[in-house]
Amino acid sequence: MAFTDASLTSLRVFREVAERGTLTAAADALGYTQSAVSRQIASLERAAGAALLERRHDGVRLTPAGHIVVRHAAEVIDQIDATARELAGLPDQRGKARLGWFASAGAVLVPHALEALRRTHPAITVITREGSTPALVRALRAGAVDLALVASAPPFRPLDTETPALELEVLAERSLRLAVPESHPLARADHVDIADLRGQRWIAAPRSGEDLLMGVWPGLDERPQIVHTARDWLAKLHLVAAGCGVTTVTPSMAPAVPPGVRVLPVRGGPREERRLLLARLPGPLSEPAARLAEAIRTAIGET
Repeated sequence: MAFTDASLTSLRVFREVAERGTLTAAADALGYTQSAVSRQIASLERAAGAALLERRHDGVRLTPAGHIVVRHAAEVIDQIDATARELAGLPDQRGKARLGWFASAGAVLVPHALEALRRTHPAITVITREGSTPALVRALRAGAVDLALVASAPPFRPLDTETPALELEVLAERSLRLAVPESHPLARADHVDIADLRGQRWIAAPRSGEDLLMGVWPGLDERPQIVHTARDWLAKLHLVAAGCGVTTVTPSMAPAVPPGVRVLPVRGGPREERRLLLARLPGPLSEPAARLAEAIRTAIGET
């Protein structure tokens, strides 16, 4: 079997697996059974004459051949979708940019950037998705997003070990802070000493799979008492405003902080710096994606 015999369905399934990281997640996203996904992958591997996936206990990883196939699969699928739109008499989407972003970026930064882009380039359509850093990196590799806003913590390792290396632009580097209720004893000063974090009641995101425990001060020298869990950062901040506990927050969230909350620096211990990165595959960006990247840079300065 030659690779020219590969079906469009198998290419779509393969790109979904590359993006989701597991056969099960891809099957759920596509509405297929896992065995159907496995059959499509096996068919594509026969056509390619090479293994495209390395099966591991925590999911799948693309082989070198898999990276080649997923890159070209994205191009083929986009071309076929564009042809289908044209045949149906729908407007083309050449003015489209796709952005992935981490959770707290959606509270202030992403809306601010999109609003500015609409004013300056109203013909550009932006499609966005929220995700964890590993999920967004997979989406970049699979060609499902053009740009990804991700956060990075020390020691600032590469986002993945695949080749080619992703291009990373540091948009900002800021210190992590603590959000406390205005009625809290810690709110009386202009900073919090790290020793005063002992015994606090924390509001954090639930830990699951590849996600970190977000909301608890890093390096805390005791088992944290987590009294509320929430993935949504605004929900965490409103719980803080209600006096339910404390949580961590980045300075970029300041415009979204509700009344009743004070955001304070923490002194003592190692500095907890966070980098905001714009990640993409190497090579030239499309004009819409380049315009979106510029709008994000401008929004960073304004927020």
